[in-house]
Amino acid sequence: MKFLNIFILFLFSVTWLNAKPSIEPSSIAILYNSNMKESSELAFYYAKQRNIPLSNLVGLDTSNAAHISREQYKKTIEGPLRRHFTHNRWWKLQKTTDGFVIPTDNKIRLLVCVYGIPFGIQQVAIPKEESDKLHTIERSNKASVDSELNTFGIQNLPLRGAVPNPYFKQEKNFSDDPKNLPYVMVGRIDGPSPELAKRLIDDAIATEKQGLWGMCYLDMALKGANYKEGDDWIENIYKLNWQKGIPTVIDRNKQTYLTNYPMRDAALYYGWYTSHKNGPLLDPEFRFKRGAVAMHLHSASASNLRNPDTHWVGPILNAGAAATIGNVYEPYLALTHHFDILNERLMNGYTFIEAATMSLPTFSWMNVSVGDPLYRPFKHISSSGEVVEEDKAYRAMSLAFRAWKNDDEKIERRLQSAAIQKNDARFYEVIGLWKLSQNDTKGALSYFYPALSKYTDISDKVRVTLHLANLFRGEKQKAQAIDALEAILAENDSAPATKAASAMLTILNPPPPPAAQPRQDSADK
Repeated sequence: MKFLNIFILFLFSVTWLNAKPSIEPSSIAILYNSNMKESSELAFYYAKQRNIPLSNLVGLDTSNAAHISREQYKKTIEGPLRRHFTHNRWWKLQKTTDGFVIPTDNKIRLLVCVYGIPFGIQQVAIPKEESDKLHTIERSNKASVDSELNTFGIQNLPLRGAVPNPYFKQEKNFSDDPKNLPYVMVGRIDGPSPELAKRLIDDAIATEKQGLWGMCYLDMALKGANYKEGDDWIENIYKLNWQKGIPTVIDRNKQTYLTNYPMRDAALYYGWYTSHKNGPLLDPEFRFKRGAVAMHLHSASASNLRNPDTHWVGPILNAGAAATIGNVYEPYLALTHHFDILNERLMNGYTFIEAATMSLPTFSWMNVSVGDPLYRPFKHISSSGEVVEEDKAYRAMSLAFRAWKNDDEKIERRLQSAAIQKNDARFYEVIGLWKLSQNDTKGALSYFYPALSKYTDISDKVRVTLHLANLFRGEKQKAQAIDALEAILAENDSAPATKAASAMLTILNPPPPPAAQPRQDSADK
């Protein structure tokens, strides 16, 4: 029996799920803007799709603006929400010995803000004589609405800096940990339009049936020691993904992915560090795979998340991703979502909101998590779930890497056999990427060249050529890199993807400066 057929039979025989208990629908409250029809419609739609009781919908008479003052937040969101919890007996409150009022019993463990709920709380001015005595982080009292809501049950908190998140780096369900009782998780279903926000729900539910299968693309910053922590997150994801059977491309150049970089089947993307969308997002035809989890780290990535063209959160969602994270204001690197923790928790079967919350060091800060909070993209990472044609190759690759993780020779032999049987260039490309992850450049070349010859679409050819060029750059063989780029541009220099090849060629072989113009003295004029 042929290799892939054996895989498919195995897929149907797997019954174990890498699954964590889901968040109970009765423990979820949905917040919507009662002044916006689209907001209430989206809230009711989400409740229906996820079987959340309609009695758990909370309409708030708040502003339609994206960013509001602290006074508006307290008057139109925090205050009414606290009263609603008390009136509906969703919690019991108790005063502590140090003067705080905290929930001792809390029925609601997740708040979901939908399109229409503001997402930014502006800074309250601090007198200079007081500000000078505070740490930089303590001087900041602006926040995302979502992060402030994490702590809304704790009354009398000082308006200063961030609050430590007891769920950070944990590996257990939020609701099961008594340390989390005063806090709630907060997710957001939002984006450039109500229709797009609704798509996030539909995509999450559809993808959960079959699982998220495809490629991961990583983009490092390489901006020096002060940024090493973020680059370490990317490297950690790179290592884990191959262990989990997720084929992964990593860009270790100082530049981000080049203009119109031709990502294919992009199911995961983690990158940083530029202010506004670039790389593949500059290509109007680019789309992430349905259900994709994609994020780009930047201080203001979510400052205007309802704009499809600025910063990162809006453009990422507009390009088809189902879930992302971002920062409404400057968070500082250490207090952003730690990408590697988020990625690992997703792989371990947690919901998007649990993974995102586990990856955050603090609450009452600048962060948002946008997408269906209950989405579990890797619910079927063990190869269960519905099998569809477009996923079969990636399922086969994943299973090979996991089933024979201690036998590299067998992995290579099996995947090479599948590549020949199916005449599928993707197998050759992925084996080459895997060889590259093992620092086997000779082995990588032996698979990239067959992939290049078997792909028929120019976008795929450009991407493999960029793999080759980066490999040659790493080996200090600039001439070979230039030759590869010039060859693909000679084949086709007008397709959108070729802009990426042209950009790399310019980096490696910049054109000479324009000839100096002869000077004209005033007497000659």
